Amino acid sequence: MRNNVVLFGEMLWDCLPTGPVAGGAPMNVALNLHQLGLTSKLISAVGIDEDGKKLLSFLSDFGLPLDLIQTTEEHETSKVLVDTSDPENIKYTIVSPVAWDFIEWTKELDNAVEEADAFVFGTLGVRNIQSLKTLLKLLHHPTLRIFDANLRPPFYDFEVIETLLGFADILKINEDELEIFADYFETEPTIEGLCHFLDQHFPMEIICITRGSKGAILYQKGKITEHPGYKVKFQDSIGAGDAFLSGFIKTYLEEKSPEEILDFACKLGGYVATQKGATPKYTEADVHREIQ
Repeated sequence: MRNNVVLFGEMLWDCLPTGPVAGGAPMNVALNLHQLGLTSKLISAVGIDEDGKKLLSFLSDFGLPLDLIQTTEEHETSKVLVDTSDPENIKYTIVSPVAWDFIEWTKELDNAVEEADAFVFGTLGVRNIQSLKTLLKLLHHPTLRIFDANLRPPFYDFEVIETLLGFADILKINEDELEIFADYFETEPTIEGLCHFLDQHFPMEIICITRGSKGAILYQKGKITEHPGYKVKFQDSIGAGDAFLSGFIKTYLEEKSPEEILDFACKLGGYVATQKGATPKYTEADVHREIQ
């Protein structure tokens, strides 16, 4: 069974009005995968400061391995200022530069990606040239490569995105990102229009478009599979997309059908949307029991 996943990018404190909460898309996905029974490891960095110590302690409480997380005296642990005044449209102010902007390539990181069943990466974690250079070295392994676009203005560059798309086997974007991609590539701002273009120009297997409470769509070589999502008692959207991706990865590695993949991914995303924060503790049984 394939269940070894390595993730690259940001880990941070989301500074909410109610207090700091651990977050960052790659970290959230790593924690979800760990709770789903997969072996997940995060490549990232924190500062040698109190925030960094607390963040590492938080991951240790979940039992997540820390051996691929670097520490530095030169840069502080990442913080994000979060505006939750509109719960369905969370706004973020991301402090820069921080420790994970300066992830250094090591043989240990290289071996971890080479041996992984899947390698997950995004755009925010490579906003700095140092971490970008490290990621590009790691992407040359023929591991299943999953690109979670996760665009965070102003921290993305489409020249970089085009380079990353050239390595991606699977692309995950949301509806807003679909429009941004379509505008840049000058395609129709529709799922069929953008996906057909990407399918023709980049060597990827699947494009996944999330649509919030409206579910998600998989595009695979011209075939579209849809799921309407689950109606849930909404708390906030923090981490729901990351949970969706985690459910996708789990079921994809299990070689489930597109319909089964979307169903579980939507179910897990819906479950996290019923909880406060991005990384609630749960079991897979909790998800199936709560989301019908």
